[in-house]
Amino acid sequence: MTDLFSPIALRDLTLRNRTVVAPMCQYSAIDGFANDWHFAHLSRFAIGGFGLVIFEATGVVAEGRISYGDLGLWKDEQIAPLARIVDFIHSQGAAAGIQLAHAGRKASTPVSWRKPEDLATEEQRRAAGYEHWQPVAPSAESNNPDDPTFQVPTALDKAGIKHVIDGFVAATRRAEKAGFDTVEIHAAHGYLLNQFLSPLANHRTDEYGGSLENRMRLVLEVTEAVRAAWPAQKPLLVRLSVSDNAQGGWTVEDSIVLARELKARGVDAIDCSSGGFAQGRISASAGYQVPFASAVKKGADIPTMAVGLLGDVESANDILAKGDADFIALARGALNDPNWPVHAQRQLGSKDYSLWPVQARRVSEHDRVLGLQAS
Repeated sequence: MTDLFSPIALRDLTLRNRTVVAPMCQYSAIDGFANDWHFAHLSRFAIGGFGLVIFEATGVVAEGRISYGDLGLWKDEQIAPLARIVDFIHSQGAAAGIQLAHAGRKASTPVSWRKPEDLATEEQRRAAGYEHWQPVAPSAESNNPDDPTFQVPTALDKAGIKHVIDGFVAATRRAEKAGFDTVEIHAAHGYLLNQFLSPLANHRTDEYGGSLENRMRLVLEVTEAVRAAWPAQKPLLVRLSVSDNAQGGWTVEDSIVLARELKARGVDAIDCSSGGFAQGRISASAGYQVPFASAVKKGADIPTMAVGLLGDVESANDILAKGDADFIALARGALNDPNWPVHAQRQLGSKDYSLWPVQARRVSEHDRVLGLQAS
């Protein structure tokens, strides 16, 4: 029976269990460089027993960051700080992935917790690593004209599209040098590749716009280029917004078509999320995106990752047992409990404490004394 603690192999990578930390932007980098915050934030999940820890959306080019506080992999100097974190994650028995991203028209947005008065002086801006730049997109249309956070982007020309593809390739090669086990192409949440996919954002009239085939073109070109640059023995993931959750937008059926094409180009699993455009609305509740993972898994015959308020252990285990997804990914749930896997294992009745780091296995005595161990 498939459950949370069944190992799973993707190409030559075997994960110790099906629990995944989904990418979570920390908006805490300067000039794209990982620092001690990123080390502490990500390392605790490996200590807590997760099978795969995926680093936050990482800009493949400087102008592809969501904000000036995002991680980046657009230059070689950014490799070493990431490699330090990867090495520690490996030392704890977990695998490390990185989400490669371009924000498109949602780039150069503010860091939410910084107020204008926090960036009033040149010294404050320098200390925060503040930058501001002109975003690019498939079409010269704001993500939300009613929100001054978003700028009107410049529409990408052919040279700009090539620059994006080249950026993904170069970042992929740097990810390999940093020791990552997998990379995830970010084509969700209203960012650049999702913008090309969606009729809500893509109003081009060339070969990158119009028909479904044309709107998929850039995602498939990026995928082919990344797969060629990424070692054949290592898996490649893609995150999709399976539905825009908006009338006239990208649909589940479109995602199934795309997932089949991605599989044919060497993608090994689809990370299934949704939404990202101002027009889209969906009511969030526990497990609300699981049907997306199930539809893509069954429609495209490809492993999928479910994400979205999946912290209930029994329900998460049941998703896998029913075959609706192959991985359970947590974001806010992992922030709330970085030890979620080891706690989940105990809740499911295991007496095995080997998933705990050796330095922390005395927890077993704590649990025995308090009667928390399964009988």
